[in-house]
Amino acid sequence: MQPPSNSIAERMGRGKIRDSRSRSLGTKVTMQEEKELARAAAADGKSASEWARDVLLREARRSKDDAVFTELVATRMLLVNLIKPLILGEKVSPTWITEAMTMVRKEKHKAAQDVMQQYTQDAGKEK
Repeated sequence: MQPPSNSIAERMGRGKIRDSRSRSLGTKVTMQEEKELARAAAADGKSASEWARDVLLREARRSKDDAVFTELVATRMLLVNLIKPLILGEKVSPTWITEAMTMVRKEKHKAAQDVMQQYTQDAGKEK
């Protein structure tokens, strides 16, 4: 038989699974922004502070190379490159399509970074 644990944390099994949340970060928001954040948190069934923590950690952990976004940009590149000759009434050969697909594969990561940088810069200008 094991002796009883001394602390409540030990008896409840806390402290072994994760570090306790003892640090805080703060920011200032407008009244309108506070309402917007509270609505978003409520829609997720969370308190504003727990929702904000989840969002901040998700963004901090998010890969800068988002595969879905990169493939979306690649699809756009392929469509744009394919639509132009079709609109101009030009015939598109299988070789041309293969070359276009190869170009997209080579350039899609750089193009996705450029598009994301545009969005980031545009978001900064809205402030």
